[in-house]
Amino acid sequence: MNTPLEIADIYVMIGDGKTTQRLWKLFLLGLFAGAYIAMGALASQIASCGIEEPATARLLSALVFPIGLVMITIAGGELFTGNCLIIISVLSKNTYLTAMLRSLVVVFLGNFVGSVLVAAFVNLGHVLSLYDGALALSAVNTATAKVSLSFGDAIIKGTLCNFMVCIAVWISMAADDIMGKVIGLYLPVFLFVLCGFEHSIANMYFVPSGIFAQHMYGIPSEPLHWGSFFLRNLLPVTLGNIIGGSFLVGLGYWAIYLTERD
Repeated sequence: MNTPLEIADIYVMIGDGKTTQRLWKLFLLGLFAGAYIAMGALASQIASCGIEEPATARLLSALVFPIGLVMITIAGGELFTGNCLIIISVLSKNTYLTAMLRSLVVVFLGNFVGSVLVAAFVNLGHVLSLYDGALALSAVNTATAKVSLSFGDAIIKGTLCNFMVCIAVWISMAADDIMGKVIGLYLPVFLFVLCGFEHSIANMYFVPSGIFAQHMYGIPSEPLHWGSFFLRNLLPVTLGNIIGGSFLVGLGYWAIYLTERD
């Protein structure tokens, strides 16, 4: 098992690799990652739909959702939220801040395209017609709740979310085998879903899926539209994700393990 200090060293090198990758490859890897997260999000909706007791529904959703991050880690993909840890490589002077920002933007766009494509296909293929349309109603209600968050709540829930996601990535690097990585990823992601925190990439599926379902299934929701998605959810949640990943986890562990050598 790798120690936290060894994980910090590993991430210094990983950050350099992620910022020197060709942009088209970063975009495609981001697209795959967005699609994987979207599939995990869809599965979590299917698992919890129709469960009247809220705590049980949330528990089932949390049990299923982490599959998306597992697919990214094992099959390959670039996820914006996890890549906030590139700040460790920047602070260690192994890559540049401009390179990190360029990489994050390209991956973010890839994640968006992958997630929205899944949301579109799910609606076009009438997957949300499951349970006599109850799944479509659940998708609209979930999306409406997300765009109805206050700006401050969305930032805080985004911060807490990516604190846990980056801890999940960090823990997975302690293991050298697939099972160890899966377990390391699974538990913190399970926790963030159970607590109702906000993940920008998952929301790239949840909210567009609800927007599409409004029109596909005739389920009206006045607060739910593209403008409210971008301004009232995606923007503040993304800011929170950056704070939780880059500043809390990345900066924190860099200060603990790497400042004495830098």
